[in-house]
Amino acid sequence: MIAASRAARAARLFSSGRLVYAARTPKRSFAAAQTQASSPEPAKIFSENEFPDRQEPPVITRNNAADFSSSANPTHTKSKQYTISPTRCIGPERPAHIPPNVPLESLEVPDTKITTLPNGVRVGSMENYSQVSSVGVLLDFGSRHELDQYKDHSTNTTVSTAGVNHLMELLAFQSTKIHSGEEIRTIMENLGGASFATSSREQMMYCVDVLRPNVNEAFNLLGEVIKCPRIEPAEVEEMKQVIDFQLMDMMPEILMGEGLQMAGYGPINGELQQLGRPHFCTAESLLNLTAQSVHSFRERHLLHKPEGIVVSGSGISHDALVELAAANFGHISPTSTNNNNASRTIPSIYTGGEYRLQRPPNPNPAKDEFTHVAIAFEVGGWHSPDLVPTCVLQTLLGGGSSFSAGGPGKGMYSRLYREILNMYRWAESAEAFSSFHSESGLWGISGSCKPQKIREMTRAMVEHFLKLKDVCVTDEELDRARNMLKCNVLTQLESRLVLFEDIGRQILTYGKREDALTMCAKIDAVTKEDIQKVVHRAIEKPPTLSTVGIDIKNVPKVEEVTQWLGQGLPKKSWF
Repeated sequence: MIAASRAARAARLFSSGRLVYAARTPKRSFAAAQTQASSPEPAKIFSENEFPDRQEPPVITRNNAADFSSSANPTHTKSKQYTISPTRCIGPERPAHIPPNVPLESLEVPDTKITTLPNGVRVGSMENYSQVSSVGVLLDFGSRHELDQYKDHSTNTTVSTAGVNHLMELLAFQSTKIHSGEEIRTIMENLGGASFATSSREQMMYCVDVLRPNVNEAFNLLGEVIKCPRIEPAEVEEMKQVIDFQLMDMMPEILMGEGLQMAGYGPINGELQQLGRPHFCTAESLLNLTAQSVHSFRERHLLHKPEGIVVSGSGISHDALVELAAANFGHISPTSTNNNNASRTIPSIYTGGEYRLQRPPNPNPAKDEFTHVAIAFEVGGWHSPDLVPTCVLQTLLGGGSSFSAGGPGKGMYSRLYREILNMYRWAESAEAFSSFHSESGLWGISGSCKPQKIREMTRAMVEHFLKLKDVCVTDEELDRARNMLKCNVLTQLESRLVLFEDIGRQILTYGKREDALTMCAKIDAVTKEDIQKVVHRAIEKPPTLSTVGIDIKNVPKVEEVTQWLGQGLPKKSWF
C-alpha cells in the first residue's frame, strides 16, 4: 500500500509538471503549425562533448580514420612527415638499452643474496627485475658517535663533531676531488636518476635511484661522493646557513622526539650519554662546526672501517653489485690506529626524566597553536625478544590525527582512535610510537590539543597505560593489530627504495636478513600474554615526559605522572 501510494504520488507530480509545462508553451496558429509540419527543421547534431540545454536526445557522431583519405590534402600530409631518431627506431633487432624478454620459467625467484668482500665490506641485494635500480651504501655510524671535544691526532688539534651527521647529510653529493657539485647534479640528471642521503643515531645512508642501464656510472659516482668529497669551507658555511634556517622552522613533533631521547637517556655524572645526544645539530653546536670537524669524523669512523660498510641494492643482479662494490670499496683496509674502534659505541643507560620546551608564539600562525606532550618507557632494542611484540602493541594502539580520510589500513578502529580521538572532541592527535636502538628502545603515546585541555590529554594517556597493564587486550584487537602490521610490512616492501634500505639495515644490524615469511610468522606468534608482559616490564621503570608548545604550564610534572602510574588515577566525580 505504501509503495503504491508513493508511486501514485510520483505519477501525479510528473503529470502535473507536464501540464504546467504545456500551459507555459505559447500558442501557435494553425497556419504556422502547417508550415512547420510541411518544412520540418533539420535535426540538431551535437558532438559528445557538448551539453546544451535541450529536451531532445543528442545525435552523436563519430569519425573513423578510414573516412579520411591521405590524398585529400597533400600539403597537410607533407607537413606531417617526421624523422625518427635511429636510437629510438624500432627495427628487427632489439636496442642495447632495452633488456631482453625472457621466459618467466627462466627467472629465479627473488631472494636476498649476501657476499662479504675480502676486506670485510658486505654486499646484499635482491633482483626484482625492475627497470629502475636502487643502490646505495649504509655506514655504521651516526649522531650517537659525535663528541663535543675530539683530539684529532693527524692535525694535533681539538675539534667538535657535535652535529656533524646533520651537516654531512646536507653536504652529500656536493663537490668531490674529481667533479664539482654542479657537474654531479648534471650527471645525475642526464642519467635520469635521483640521489639522497639520510642519517640516524646509529647509521648513515647514501642512495641513488637510477635507470638500470645507467647503474654502473651512477654507482661509481656514489663511490666517489663517499670516498673523496672535497668539503670546502665555503660549502660548509653554506650548509650551516641551511641548518640555521631548519632550526628556525622545526616541527614541534621533532623537537618533542628529541626531548624524549635527551630526557630518557639523561646525563650520568654530568656527561651526556650517546643515546641522549641530540640528533639534529643545535644552535650551540652549529657555531663550532668546521670543515675539519667533518674530516676528523670521517677519518675515525669511515675511511678505515670496511667492516662497517654495507653495499645494498634492489633491482640489480647480485654479481653486478658485487663487482661494483669491489671496484669502489674493495681497497679500503683497517689500520692499526683503528683497532680500538670497537669501543666507540658505549651502551647507554635509561634514566627517565622530563623535557619541557616553551616556544615563542608564531607572529603569523597558519592554524591554532597546540601543546604537544609525550610519555614513554624503556623497551628492548633491536636484539631484544620483545621487539616484535612491541611493534604489535604499537599497531594495536594506533592513533593519528583528528583529521583522516579513513579507508582500509588507516587504523580507524585502533584503540587510540576509538577511545581518545572519537571520545574527546578537543583532542587534536593521539598516537603510539616506538624507537629502537642497539641496546635499548622507547615506546609510548604522544598527543596534542589546546593548552587548556593538555592536562586532560595527559590523564587520558596514563589511563591507557594502566588499562594495558591491568586488562589483557581482546582477541579481536590482537588479530586486527597483527593483520595490520603484516599488511604494512608487506606493502612497504613492494617499494624498491624500502626494499633496498631494509636489506642494508638488517645486514648492518644483524649480519643477515630475515625474509617476509619469517617476519610474518613472528608477528602471528605474538599472544595477549606477550603484550601484557611488555607493558608490565615497561611501566615498572620510571617514565619519560616531553612537552613542547607556546603554553605548557598545564602539563603535569613527571613526578605527578609517576604518582598516577603507581597509585592509579582517582575516580572522576560527576557530582
